[in-house]
Amino acid sequence: MTTRPDDGAAPTRPAPPGRPGLDRRTWHVRANAVVVAWFLAAFVVAIIHRWLPESTWLLTHLMLLGAVTSAILIWSSHFADTLLGRPAPGGQPFMVVRLAVHNVGAIGVIAGIYTANDVVTALGGGLVAAVALTHAGVVLRQRRGAIMARFGKLSLFYVAAGLALAAGAGFGVLLARRTTDAAAQAGLYVGHVGTMLMGFVGLTVLGTLVVLWPTMLRTKMVPGAPLAAGRALWVLVGGVVVVGAGALAQVPAVVLLGTLVYLVGIAMLVRPMVTIARAKPPRSFATFSATCAVAWFALCVLALGIVVATAPDWPAAVEDLGILRAPFAAGFAGQVLVGALSYLAPVMLGGGPSVVRAVNEEMDRAALARVVTLNLCLVLFVLPLPSLVRVTTSMLGLAALASFIVLLARAVLARRRLVRRRDDDVLATGIPTGAPPVRRRLGAAWGVGAVAVAVVLGVAGDPAAAGLGAGSAAADVAGTGETTTVEVSVEGMRFTPSVIEVPAGNELVIELTNTGTDVHDLVLETGATTGRLSVGETRTLDAGVIGRDVEGWCSVAGHRQMGMTLDIVAVGATGAAAGVDGTDGSDSSAGSDGSAVEGDGGTHAGHDTSDGAGAAGPDDAGAAGLLDLQAEPGEDFTAHDAVLPPADGAEVHEVTLTVSEVEAEVAPGVVQERWTFNGSAPGPTLRGTVGDVFEITLVNDGTIGHSIDFHAGALAPDRPMRTIAPGEQLTYRFTATRSGIWMYHCSTMPMSMHIANGMFGAVIIDPPNLEPVDREYVLVQSEVYLGDVAGPADADKIAAEEPDLVVFNGYANQYDHEKLVARVGEQVRVWVLDAGPSRGSSFHVIGGQFDTVYSEGAYLLGGPEDAGGDPTGGAQVLPLVAAQGGFVELTFPEAGNYPFTSHAMVDGERGAHGIFAVTD
Repeated sequence: MTTRPDDGAAPTRPAPPGRPGLDRRTWHVRANAVVVAWFLAAFVVAIIHRWLPESTWLLTHLMLLGAVTSAILIWSSHFADTLLGRPAPGGQPFMVVRLAVHNVGAIGVIAGIYTANDVVTALGGGLVAAVALTHAGVVLRQRRGAIMARFGKLSLFYVAAGLALAAGAGFGVLLARRTTDAAAQAGLYVGHVGTMLMGFVGLTVLGTLVVLWPTMLRTKMVPGAPLAAGRALWVLVGGVVVVGAGALAQVPAVVLLGTLVYLVGIAMLVRPMVTIARAKPPRSFATFSATCAVAWFALCVLALGIVVATAPDWPAAVEDLGILRAPFAAGFAGQVLVGALSYLAPVMLGGGPSVVRAVNEEMDRAALARVVTLNLCLVLFVLPLPSLVRVTTSMLGLAALASFIVLLARAVLARRRLVRRRDDDVLATGIPTGAPPVRRRLGAAWGVGAVAVAVVLGVAGDPAAAGLGAGSAAADVAGTGETTTVEVSVEGMRFTPSVIEVPAGNELVIELTNTGTDVHDLVLETGATTGRLSVGETRTLDAGVIGRDVEGWCSVAGHRQMGMTLDIVAVGATGAAAGVDGTDGSDSSAGSDGSAVEGDGGTHAGHDTSDGAGAAGPDDAGAAGLLDLQAEPGEDFTAHDAVLPPADGAEVHEVTLTVSEVEAEVAPGVVQERWTFNGSAPGPTLRGTVGDVFEITLVNDGTIGHSIDFHAGALAPDRPMRTIAPGEQLTYRFTATRSGIWMYHCSTMPMSMHIANGMFGAVIIDPPNLEPVDREYVLVQSEVYLGDVAGPADADKIAAEEPDLVVFNGYANQYDHEKLVARVGEQVRVWVLDAGPSRGSSFHVIGGQFDTVYSEGAYLLGGPEDAGGDPTGGAQVLPLVAAQGGFVELTFPEAGNYPFTSHAMVDGERGAHGIFAVTD
């Protein structure tokens, strides 16, 4: 009753009804081209995701709503025809309509989310739900009068899956409406995930594998398997319903119960499959992939319940569930999709026994290597590994998954060659004889080797995180054979103890536990390192035989300067082997009193600067030696756009801020490593009005921990302002209740380092009755502390408050080179924010006078109904200290160039300078 690829081109039943001439091969090739197109789109997005907003959401929905759902619609119809022994009502034409409408709906959902258009999103979701219900209805009608062989009841899996898809689409539409209740929003998300993945995709896959699994293994089905599957269906459906109900009611324990019920259903259904596999183990890419996919699926379902049940609240549960996206999308859905299509490719292509064998050979090429590569990469991806290792392994895993497209193309070409040979009269007279060619298979060892290379490349890119390069501290002192083991913990920005005394000649083993609130590490001057430790993690560092005093420190940017140092004192060492002054180190600057620097209540690590945070030595000026403020920028220079668009009128603002570490010019010919939001420093300027809701998704695509603090929102900082590790994301939701220009910035300690490196931006909340003006600009003043060329900021200069540059919008004197424009008589409003991290600003326009001054939420001059006092008054500067902001308004009386600057003149001379070019 099932379609077997080794049956060749001859179908076991008539081709599906449709317009004349559309045979089975043509139908499947054309229909599955849609699946391949979605798959390719997902692959492209995965490559360029760093430059796309909402890239994780987009990638997930391209794969699941696009490729996987289209494949399910096509192949569940195919299998329903086979199981029920009769074609579906409407045949191919109606299937084409359903597939087309679904794809229009899917594109509508994606477009609606990207444009924040709730109407488009709702229409797209409605089309998806309508197709789902229609698909389920078609199968139900198809069951009437069907032969109903022993497999017929399995078609109910497709009916239940269709209903789950409709429910999941409903959850998705409600989720897109962005309710201001964060817990309710999180509940909708969990319900959406449960109904779509456990309900729609899970039920379809599990129901299909009942008959497809023995077919792929080319063996008989275990007696009673259909009956077991029928019983399991109701358990599985019950689990989905319980999960959805628990999510809507916001009861975590109910969600956990639903996942456990669902796992029981999986066990009931999979048990006969295990029996079959014991008799005939998997040996093909399709069977390997199906095995791994079901394993990932079960693990993800279990993790879903545990995460929701153990999270402190619903929003936290949603954030923690982010780690399951890759296993769900790639490990389960993507892997089962490419596995099944690899097996079904001969059904799509047809062509006779020889063609089928050739197609199978292509689709099975390097089978075990591909499966091992993908699944090992997924395992590494979910582990707390260094960011660069996760990047290299995830790209390798993506390549293993996408190799299906390459092999499918090869299979198509192989089919064409064989068909042409078969049609050639000369070649058709005989078949070549002789021993078959020896086939070389790429096995598991190749997959392990490929993953190992990816890990090595990731480690090579961040050796400090891997603990490489340990040297010797023995100083020619003979070892005693004794080992000294010391437990070290973290308090604030201090190691405790900060001084370790070791008998000279003893081997030292340090057990470091990160009891702080940040990511830390320990690096010894010998090169030995623990690598970075997340909060609560413990690692052991073997410092070797100690024959001299050794210094250690935390290499996270700024942490060493804040006192995270550790001194190892060799007790009993003499002469040069001892410390500088031969003392026991009791006067060490590490701060043995254990005093701590106040943190921010929830931060993680900064940047790896084990050589001292990039500070230039006395004979090495670093990037500062290249500074020439009279130089012209290069030909590719483009000034940061200072034009401020008006508020868009939306009441809910959804914004993704992606952290990245880039090299950028801060002055002509001077390049620094900048830590940025969305690739620029300052980050994007956000604008709204009082009462607006801002939903910010912070994505950390950097190599270190980062966070965000919005001054425009008033809320407890513990969770939204916490630092997230590389590869993680969080949602920061706040309501703007007060007007003004507000700073946002990274709040990871040391904040001065992160802000100085460019992690800041502005949120403008318009005051009520703000009058429109002819032109609006926004200028964010900040300091630049130059470190090494293409390196991060110099932590020592930051601590000493000795900036090399003071700039507007991230680049010295940039508006001297690309002037801001205005016309005589126009009312010009200039918003100014002083981002610091330390110095104030005294904004002044040379030749101009301000008729309106607004600072820190209040009019000091001018404004509606002369709120700022005497309308004949004027102002010459807008004075601001670090993190303050406001705006000024002025008109220019005649054409000419009007410089603007900070009237703290040394800062104006350091780069806080620009020009208004005013014309008639």
